[in-house]
Amino acid sequence: MLFCPSCGSGVKLDESYCVICGNKLPDDMDERLNGKKPLHKFWLIPLFTCIFFVITSGVYYLFLMNQIQDAKGLYEEGEQLVLQSEYKQAKNKFEDALKKKSNFMQAESALEFTNKAIHVESMIQDANELSMKDDYQQALSVMTDAEKQINNYIGTAVDQLIKKIVNSQNALKTDHLKKQLADQPSIDELKNLLWEADAIKNEEAIEITNNIREQIVDYTHSKASELSNKKQFSDAIAFIEDAMQFAPRSEKLQSLEKTIEKEKSTFETTQQERIEQAISTAEKEQKVNEKDAVKLVSVKVDNDKQGNLVIKGEVKSVATVPITSVQVNYAIAMKKGDEFLKNDVFVYPDTLYPNETGKFEFTHYDIQEASNRYQANVKKITWYTD
Repeated sequence: MLFCPSCGSGVKLDESYCVICGNKLPDDMDERLNGKKPLHKFWLIPLFTCIFFVITSGVYYLFLMNQIQDAKGLYEEGEQLVLQSEYKQAKNKFEDALKKKSNFMQAESALEFTNKAIHVESMIQDANELSMKDDYQQALSVMTDAEKQINNYIGTAVDQLIKKIVNSQNALKTDHLKKQLADQPSIDELKNLLWEADAIKNEEAIEITNNIREQIVDYTHSKASELSNKKQFSDAIAFIEDAMQFAPRSEKLQSLEKTIEKEKSTFETTQQERIEQAISTAEKEQKVNEKDAVKLVSVKVDNDKQGNLVIKGEVKSVATVPITSVQVNYAIAMKKGDEFLKNDVFVYPDTLYPNETGKFEFTHYDIQEASNRYQANVKKITWYTD
């Protein structure tokens, strides 16, 4: 049998080249006869194939692991940016993470939320622009829609975004409230605005709430006093109780209510007796103390924040027994002019003990001029003893 001297493969007599290794066969047949015996190396092919596959798989595995680590790193960077409200930068990080690892569920969820957050920020900006055009209702509607965008998400970043939405809503409501107050609303409108202001949780709204409540108290005190002076006690008490819904802790209204209730009870039972008792008591106190039981400490004319004329004063009990229902009768006059208005106002607290002081205050909503043009003259002070 003839062999290829190069690879040892069997060859035919008429072949000039080896079909296995491709080398030229010698022309001398003896060289072909003495050629190398065939060496079967085909078993090496599977071995080399297996080694190649293992190496390739290892390299690919290392590549995948490196991609996963890079994706995790990008995701963590994106998380930090979201917590800093840097949503556009965070979005780029999450997108890069998904390029590194396509089935990265956490990154997909984070990217979805980030896109929502970017949209919400845009809606907040739209709402602010609407408020600048005084379109507050539409602005608040946009803010409500913005909050709905992230209702299905939870987490620290979500809480931060919700807080931002709430703060923006409160700011819009506060601006709207200030605009309404600038239009000089009526007392009934003020009561409605009080509920709106009380529902807003920020420092500016709290200050506005207190201011509105103070206006309601002052107005109620003046009007209830007027009704009481006209002996319309039930109407005065109802007026106060309505206002107490808005200012339940007002000492000023509580004291006035007690005073009017006592006035009502006494007036309905022993009107003439109380008048005589008041006169008799005044005469006795005059003799015992040589002066009236109540001493005027001070009286002044001022303006409130709305420019209304306010009469304020203080009295002191110089009686030897407790006195109640102290009422001050005063007149208002232009400085260096005649008196043109008289009024009665109750002192609070309702009961004054010996040497104790009380205050009185009345707001004239029909007079809105500078206080330095007027003066108040106390004409008479009356009271009752227990």
